[in-house]
Amino acid sequence: MGEELQKPVKERKAADLNQTELAKALAQYQSFVARVESGERRVDVIEFPDIANANAIGFDPKAAIKKICRQMTVGPIA
Repeated sequence: MGEELQKPVKERKAADLNQTELAKALAQYQSFVARVESGERRVDVIEFPDIANANAIGFDPKAAIKKICRQMTVGPIA
């Protein structure tokens, strides 16, 4: 999994949250968080901002998506 896709994991740990606490903030099950973090389940562009902003995690999802697109050579995003 790419560096930007691992950002939510790093930020969750930096916020001293476990998967269960993050799942609660997202109104999901812990298994959802585990599958996302392991790469078993992809997060779509609609879900990504929710995860980025959940509880104490808070990082800029727009910047992360821009970086992912640059890495994929999709082109610039406004």
